[in-house]
Amino acid sequence: MMKKSLISIQDFSKEEILHVLEVAKEFEKNRSRNILEGKVIACIFFEPSTRTRLSFETAVNRLGAKVIGFSDASNTSVSKGETLKDTIKMVSNYVDMIIMRHPLEGSSRYASEVSSVPVVNAGDGANQHPSQTLLDMYSIMQTQGKLDGLTINMVGDLKYGRTTHSLLQAMSHFDTEFIFTAPDELKMPVEYKDFLKEKGIRYTETDSLEEHLNDCDILYMTRVQQERFTDPMEYEKVKNVYRLDASMLKNVRPGMKILHPLPRVNEIDQDVDDTPYAYYFKQAENGLYVRMAIISCLLGYR
Repeated sequence: MMKKSLISIQDFSKEEILHVLEVAKEFEKNRSRNILEGKVIACIFFEPSTRTRLSFETAVNRLGAKVIGFSDASNTSVSKGETLKDTIKMVSNYVDMIIMRHPLEGSSRYASEVSSVPVVNAGDGANQHPSQTLLDMYSIMQTQGKLDGLTINMVGDLKYGRTTHSLLQAMSHFDTEFIFTAPDELKMPVEYKDFLKEKGIRYTETDSLEEHLNDCDILYMTRVQQERFTDPMEYEKVKNVYRLDASMLKNVRPGMKILHPLPRVNEIDQDVDDTPYAYYFKQAENGLYVRMAIISCLLGYR
C-alpha cells in the first residue's frame, strides 16, 4: 500500500479497506511482529482516550517500533499558545508517523497537510474516526462471515457520533441496509442521508429501539456524548433515551451481534454482557489487530 495519511475512511478505496482487514487477520493469528524495528511513531492526544490511545500504542510496540507522545495537551507547549501547525511540524521532524486525536473537526486533515510524515486520524471532534470504522468492519466480517447483504441498526447519538458517520461511508461500498434509531435531537445529519440516497442505499428512520430490534444483523449502540453538547439542558433531555437489556433480545436474529465503540454509560445493561449477542469487548480487542494493520500498511510494510 502506498505511504499516505488516513484522515477519513474515504481516503481508502474498497480494495484498500479489504487489504487492511486481511492483514489484520494475520496479526490476530500472530500479534507480535517485529517488522517496524527502528521506527518511531508519535501518539499525540489533545482529547481524552482510553481504548484508542492504548490500542494504538500497543500496536506500535507489538510491531517493534518506539512510541512517543502525550495524552494531555496541558503538559505541552500548546498550553503556552503554540499553534497546531507548529506542533505538527515540530513532531514530524522526530518521527515516522503521527497518530492524532483532536477535538476540532478538520484538525487531522490540516495536520496531514503540514506534516512531513503520514498522519492517522484517531478522532477529530464529531467528524471522523476511521481506525474505529476499520475495526468495526473487521468485527462485522468476523461475526457475519461477510460484509455484503447485511442490515445495520445504528442506535443513539447519530448526530455527533463520528463512529456512525465513518461506518456508514465505509459500508456504502457493500450491499448494506441501514436503520437509524435516534430521537429528533440526535438524528443522522442530512448530509449523510443524502450521501446514501446518491449511492442508492436503503435506510429507515425511527425513534423506537424496539421497533426494528429484530430486523438487523448488527446492532450498533452508541452513547450520548455529553462533551459534544454546548447546552447542558439539551444533554439532560436525551442522555438516557435508550437502554438495552437482555429481556429485549428474545426474538432477535440468531447471529445478531451487538457492537459499541465504548465507553458505554447506561445504554447497554450489564446483563447483556452474558448473552451470545454481546461482542463489544471482543470488538475492542480487534482494534489492536486492525491498528497494527493500518500502521504497517501506511508505512509500506504490508
